[in-house]
Amino acid sequence: MNRGLRRGILVALCAAALCWDGAEAGAQVRAAHIGYVYPAGGQRGTTVEVFLGGQFLDGASAAHFTAPGITATVIDHFKPLTQAQFARLREELDELLSRRAAAIKAQRSPTKETKREAKGNAADSRKSENVPAAAVPAWTEKDDQRINEIRKQLATFVRRPANPAIAEVVTLKVEIAPDAPVGDGEVRLITSMGMSNPMVFHVGALPEAVQARAGVQENPRFAARLFENRRAEPSKELSVSLPAALNGQIMPGEVDRFRFSAKKGQRLTADAYCRRLIPYLADAVPGWFQATLTLYDAHGKELCYADDYRFSPDPVILYEIPADGEYVLEIKDAIYRGREDFVYRIVIGELPFVTSVFPLGGPAGRPGSVVLDGWNLPRNELALNAEMAPGVHLITLTDDEHRVSNAVPISIDTLPERLEREPNDDVQKAQPLSLPIIVNGRIQQGSDRDVFSFVGRRGQKIVVDVNARRLGSPLDSIVRLTDAAGNRIASNDDYEDKSIGLLTHHADSYLQVELPADGTYYVWLSDSQTHGSPDHAYRLRISEPRPDFAVRVAPASVSIRAGTSIPVSVYAARRDGYDGEILLRPKDFPPGWSISGARIPPGKDEIRMTLTGPAPEEKRAPVAIAFEAVSRAGDHEIVRPVAPADDMMQAFAYRHLVPCETMLAMVSGTVRGSIRLDSKNPVRIVPGKETAVRFITGFGGGLPRAEVDLAEGPEGVSLKAVNNTRSGIEVVVAADAEKAKPGTAGNLIFGLTAKGMLAGNRKANAGSTVVASLPAVPFEIVAP
Repeated sequence: MNRGLRRGILVALCAAALCWDGAEAGAQVRAAHIGYVYPAGGQRGTTVEVFLGGQFLDGASAAHFTAPGITATVIDHFKPLTQAQFARLREELDELLSRRAAAIKAQRSPTKETKREAKGNAADSRKSENVPAAAVPAWTEKDDQRINEIRKQLATFVRRPANPAIAEVVTLKVEIAPDAPVGDGEVRLITSMGMSNPMVFHVGALPEAVQARAGVQENPRFAARLFENRRAEPSKELSVSLPAALNGQIMPGEVDRFRFSAKKGQRLTADAYCRRLIPYLADAVPGWFQATLTLYDAHGKELCYADDYRFSPDPVILYEIPADGEYVLEIKDAIYRGREDFVYRIVIGELPFVTSVFPLGGPAGRPGSVVLDGWNLPRNELALNAEMAPGVHLITLTDDEHRVSNAVPISIDTLPERLEREPNDDVQKAQPLSLPIIVNGRIQQGSDRDVFSFVGRRGQKIVVDVNARRLGSPLDSIVRLTDAAGNRIASNDDYEDKSIGLLTHHADSYLQVELPADGTYYVWLSDSQTHGSPDHAYRLRISEPRPDFAVRVAPASVSIRAGTSIPVSVYAARRDGYDGEILLRPKDFPPGWSISGARIPPGKDEIRMTLTGPAPEEKRAPVAIAFEAVSRAGDHEIVRPVAPADDMMQAFAYRHLVPCETMLAMVSGTVRGSIRLDSKNPVRIVPGKETAVRFITGFGGGLPRAEVDLAEGPEGVSLKAVNNTRSGIEVVVAADAEKAKPGTAGNLIFGLTAKGMLAGNRKANAGSTVVASLPAVPFEIVAP
């Protein structure tokens, strides 16, 4: 097997979770995965039945919620039959039916003639087969029960499930405490295959309404029957009282409707959570459930329609009720697609909804405030805490009835700030600035443009950074930098910020330039779509480069065998041209856990490091894993939190790092011992020579019934030999004299291919499978 193929195996089998049943050596390692949660939330103080659809959910035994006050019990696991299982059950059913027919025939009362004939035939048969005279087909009530069981199982068979990734269904009984905090949290399943990925679960304060799926209420297992019907029957209209949280799933061609009463003058808000529940679908275009909302009056007249909210695919309706009466809210997919993971959750009523914030942030370390606009707001100004740390924070408003608004982001920064001053739409009226500065402004109308001036020096590096879309503003900015003579120095429309995984249209602008001469320069800012309103706010930073970075680690759920290691991916989004070394270090790590290879070399944006689990005697429960990233820019130390994320695919092609609330890790098995690196860090590799890397193992020397493979490494470096030593193993790598390039740095990742190395498995195995990794080995290639 070539190294690339082996690398693919390790990435696919180890990146998300390392779970392996020693009794099934040679089996492919598969990570538990959930693709939807339905309903995606519940009201505090209630008990709700929740369905989780996914794959490889065997042995689902518990659910882990990050929000406090939630407990869950697994009450059912449905798994569709495979073709082989279906065939075996059909054979068993045929055999049972034949036996039953024979038993019924034997119980009939024969005539004298047929008795003598049967007696003679039976005697001949017994003589030839040595069958006792009393042997007759036996049939019991237990056999009847088995026939019924098999028929029920066969009835759920789907030859080709629409999406095998969500074909299994685990049913939970979820109890939410009355004092559980309102807001979003995460839920993960604990299975025999390890811990699943996280999904959103919302705790709300509003009464819940749940659209019943066909058969789900009577029998949760029947939910899987929906796979057979690619076009489900349209749901019946459901009557609800406002305010409420409305939950449902949209199947192909389906439309869900909710009828409610409202009074004249009520300011109705209906906010649909769809993409915010499941950000990306790997096998659907455009890559998410594209919901539409339509409001009708009692006579079926359309009053309001929404298929998005500004740049968000999740639709929002804001509507003032014109008369007392009944109204109907309808939700469907824009092109009538649908399946089980087209899940929605609509909060509807006379609820607070923030449409804009100004300014979009404030200075760190000083008290401030922002002005809010929207519907049904309890107040229009919010004080900012002077102790808020630099960064982006989500803020909400709560009304007198403890109903919470939508969350909106604001940015806190350490630079001086000021407000944009109108008029400033040309060079003559340009607003003068002293750098560094953050300007809080608005593009008030489509023809508006804001112009700012500053004095610069030849050779000075300047950054112009617009922060608007990333903070929820509808502004699609474009900036340009000119000199005093009107010559364009640089311009930019869209700039991709890779740390923002939920944006697919990066509409903020960014420039980094070196000024060509001393003099006055002008920054021109406008909307590229020639749109504008008081909601089109921005934060404009003009300063010299500020070295910075954001770091993400994926996946957000890790299952690992005790004492072994697992690769995780680390991504750095470097800012303002910063290319220095970044180190990761544990932050409040639980006992027994450690990391290796936690260094992002200068200029690199991605590495693979390893996380090592504790000894087998440690408690096996999900634990929170947190890191912080550290670097130095001159005399200044930069410390940033490392955010957990999941690497998600959109529409067959695009990949995004979607932020998660918490990174959780869990020990899911044992090995006989542990493994740790016993070589200098980093290992120096010389082109044209061999280099030995030593590991200490707890197996009494060597790795019993295990093989080592170089899963990840630089071009020109290959595995030469693996030697057992008294204390462990020595791995020898060879560097090609021409292909191995001096200056290359990173981590060597060695995969472990098991042949019965796991505790409790003493049988020889015909096959093998990658089950773990050795600790990452930091390296650098040096010149001879």
